[in-house]
Amino acid sequence: MIIQRANQLLNGLRARRWWRIFLAPFGVSVLGIVLGSICFFTSLTPSLVPRSGLLQGVLAGCCFAAGYGVGVGVKFIWTWLGLPRLDRTKRNMAIKIAIGTAVAFIVAGLVMAAHWQQDVHTAMGLPPVETVRPFTIAGVAGVVAILLLSIGRVFRLAVQISSKWLAEHLPQKVALLASLVATIAAFVFIGGDVIIGGAFTAFDKTYARIDATLPDDGQSPSDPLATGSPASLIDWSSMGAEGRAFVSQGPDASAISAVTDRPALQPLRIYVGMGSAETAAERARLALNEAIRVGAFERDALVIATPTGTGWMDPSAHFPLEVLLDGDVATVGVQYSYLPSWLSLLAVPEYGAESARAVFLAFHDFWSRLPEDTRPKLYLFGLSLGAINTDLSYDFYDVVDAPMDGVFMSGPPFTSRGWGQLTRDRDAGTPAWLPRFRNGEVVRFMNQNGIPPQSGEWGSTRILYLQYATDGIVFFSPSLIWQRPEWLDQPRGPGVSPRLRWVPIVTFLQVGFDLLTATTTPSGQGHVYAGVDYMTGWNAMLGTDRSPEELARLKNAMAERDL
Repeated sequence: MIIQRANQLLNGLRARRWWRIFLAPFGVSVLGIVLGSICFFTSLTPSLVPRSGLLQGVLAGCCFAAGYGVGVGVKFIWTWLGLPRLDRTKRNMAIKIAIGTAVAFIVAGLVMAAHWQQDVHTAMGLPPVETVRPFTIAGVAGVVAILLLSIGRVFRLAVQISSKWLAEHLPQKVALLASLVATIAAFVFIGGDVIIGGAFTAFDKTYARIDATLPDDGQSPSDPLATGSPASLIDWSSMGAEGRAFVSQGPDASAISAVTDRPALQPLRIYVGMGSAETAAERARLALNEAIRVGAFERDALVIATPTGTGWMDPSAHFPLEVLLDGDVATVGVQYSYLPSWLSLLAVPEYGAESARAVFLAFHDFWSRLPEDTRPKLYLFGLSLGAINTDLSYDFYDVVDAPMDGVFMSGPPFTSRGWGQLTRDRDAGTPAWLPRFRNGEVVRFMNQNGIPPQSGEWGSTRILYLQYATDGIVFFSPSLIWQRPEWLDQPRGPGVSPRLRWVPIVTFLQVGFDLLTATTTPSGQGHVYAGVDYMTGWNAMLGTDRSPEELARLKNAMAERDL
């Protein structure tokens, strides 16, 4: 009886074209199915950094939906132009072929996924991949694709409704095109200004509350030269968790001497949190007054360090400088945000520029009026979003009469003003992932292998970029949708898989996901910049007389401290 009933059901499905029943909730685009499965397949190929099964599934689902959307777009243009369409018999055959093709690509991609991820691990020197969890990838990708295709259905329905209304007043083709443009504008406004803008504000408030509720790691410092001490102009509790950590966890003179076997001073670390003053200008003035109070302008070097989005000051970047200068340095940081850099970068990349400029102008104005033979050397530093804002903090007219001694930027995001221009105008024959600009006379680039040989002599004002070829925050670009990036040319940068290939749209999404996960890599890859590389960069910028043997010993000491 059960077998007979099953046969009846099967015959009924055959009579009703079972594939239509399966695909009916989503609509059918033959080209969309094929392109979507191809995008799913290519999304599993290597990109810049390793991915977990869950993240790989989200990416694969997004890529399938993107490919399907392209197919639907081509169908829309075909229909709008009034070109001939397949009859029912040919269309049914095309659907069968499309489904078979999609299954083949999806299965092949899941089978090859572990091999492709192994390429990324090998290029980065990571342990072998055990599994990429193909069932996790397939399940997550299915959920994500269905969600995105459902949004696409809402979009198509909106186009149809508005087109029908406009057709009463306009020619049909004009009405269809106008409704498409209007619907795109509406979705961009709702998605960008309303949803993303609201989420950004909510995130900012949430991270602010988190920062405020983080426990104090210790009492405020008793040293009167320390920011947040009873003698300080800045209240300890107003500095935020990142500021308190930066001030309290820095090395003292004895710790530096233990590394260098040389006499050392106590480094000065000055930090102003978002809660220390209401406006960017007020925080800048407060930082300047605190720096004057503790004698920052009497040190050998003064560093204006723009924090990352959360206010974090990377200890791997500052400890090497303090060691190289035997503690005779003051470092100033002023918080401008609570958000992670990648979130600020995607939502409002100029976030923090006002603060960085206010701090620079306040300090540079005071510094430039000091006697030139007694004032400290002035350096700027920025990591990630801090690199963007460091770049935006000054212009030529600010410094032409009193240029700073150096600017050190690590992990400069792809939206960085100066970095992009320098990379585009690099010397012929140098790679995009490690350019040379005008023989290195002012600007130089470095990676984990150091600064490559330059034919020019480095001038008195030195600009240095530290970047890794596997850093998606540096090498992401909207142009990846339609254009092969130059950083994929041979030879490839350290850590980049030889199997990484450019595929329109897919590579854009892959590197976009790499941007989000760039800080999950081992030190010395992705967006995790190693202390030994900072030491190489600072030593070159400072032009110290440290011997190669001494530098190697200092780097070993830093490695022991996991910096």
